[in-house]
Amino acid sequence: MTQKKLHPSVLKFKEFVKNNPKLIQEVRKGKTTWQELYEDWYLLGEDDKRWESIGLETPLEEAKEGESEAKGDFMSNILGMVKKMDPNQMQAHLANISQALGAIQGLISQFQGTNPPASGQGSPPEGPKHPFTFRQD
Repeated sequence: MTQKKLHPSVLKFKEFVKNNPKLIQEVRKGKTTWQELYEDWYLLGEDDKRWESIGLETPLEEAKEGESEAKGDFMSNILGMVKKMDPNQMQAHLANISQALGAIQGLISQFQGTNPPASGQGSPPEGPKHPFTFRQD
């Protein structure tokens, strides 16, 4: 079997990749392709800042810490939104949602044929006017 002789720049790139194994991980993860890496290496050179930033992974401990901070931020955001809510606006929004759900249920029941119209009258199915009941303080 004869082996093809590679271009000297490809051989240098292969050596560069051997010295930077994180590039292999980047390609395997699908973040980049060999073609893109080779073109960047050829145009920018080995000393470019791009190679310092590629493949840098945070340790698992830092990642877990970041996740817990994100969860804490999420909960504080939700609590802040609950404090800022206007009960009257919420009641109006919930009433609108309730009406929309009632209309959707009516359409679905018409298409399914579960509630046929009585003697040619197109009356909507009977039920509570507002399926969700809320008390106002």
